Amino acid sequence: MTWRQFRTPALLGAATLALLAVYTVVLGLQIRHTYTTDAALCAAGSCAGVMSEFTSQYNLQVDVLGGVLIAVPAVVAMFWGVPLITRELESGTHRLVWNQTVTRGRWLAVKLGFVGLATVAFTGGYSLLLTWAAGPIDAVNDDRFSPLVFDARNIVPLAYGVFAFVLGTTFGLFIRRTVPAMAAALVAFVLVQGLIPTVVRPNYVTPVSRTVALTRTEVSQLSFFGAYGAVGGVSVPGGPWIVSTSDVLDSSGKDVGHTAWWSYCVNTVSPAQLPDCIAKEDAHVSVTLQPASRYWPFQWYESALFTALAAILAGLCFWRIRRRLT
Repeated sequence: MTWRQFRTPALLGAATLALLAVYTVVLGLQIRHTYTTDAALCAAGSCAGVMSEFTSQYNLQVDVLGGVLIAVPAVVAMFWGVPLITRELESGTHRLVWNQTVTRGRWLAVKLGFVGLATVAFTGGYSLLLTWAAGPIDAVNDDRFSPLVFDARNIVPLAYGVFAFVLGTTFGLFIRRTVPAMAAALVAFVLVQGLIPTVVRPNYVTPVSRTVALTRTEVSQLSFFGAYGAVGGVSVPGGPWIVSTSDVLDSSGKDVGHTAWWSYCVNTVSPAQLPDCIAKEDAHVSVTLQPASRYWPFQWYESALFTALAAILAGLCFWRIRRRLT
């Protein structure tokens, strides 16, 4: 019965995944071919410009595919999770189903297990394809901690999908009306997905602090805002996640603020002379970051977090379904 009720969404999901797979595989082969060609040019000594052109050629397609994958759990919550129970409640068929020999708990367990596995298969397949296709782009960009990349690669999309599905089921069971439950599930999922990367993820492990000296090369790559030491675009080799940066500090560790030399460098000298002007004052920026080596631990921490939230919501569903629902 669970298969008969779910077969249309399952077939639509399979067809969608097949179409995405064809496009992603073709794109991935193109990316790898271009990367191999450009790597040969890179060996000849023109690496920076070649790699910049390579990433700009494919960044948009990869970002769009990543955005689609990030949106998939919300769609799963609304169209797979919410109707799982509300379909029975709104049509009244739950009275017949729950008076059979199969208990309510077993009935719910089969539904959660079957559709949950389908969710894992869809999100896992898509994530595997995208991670493979975008591999060279991610290696060149070196930004695996950015939300659009972190949320759409490797194992976390599976946990997002399971959480979203159970979230939708929970709202459907408690609200008992399809459209309001869809809206509530969407809002809740978006809130969680906005909160985790900005508030929770930076603190899975205590960030480390590092001082970045504003050498001539470093200054030439930065973006300055105003004349009072605000600086953006600090780069640290190795692809860490830069959580925060200080304003520019002088050799004694004090904010340059309105110091005469800073005002002179930013407001008076030409752009070509700016790097030399700042670098000679031993200026630096204090950076708080998560090292690149923590990428996989963070993937596992976040997957465990969303899996635990899904388990809690599933427990609420089992508790609620054993109560009287008329």
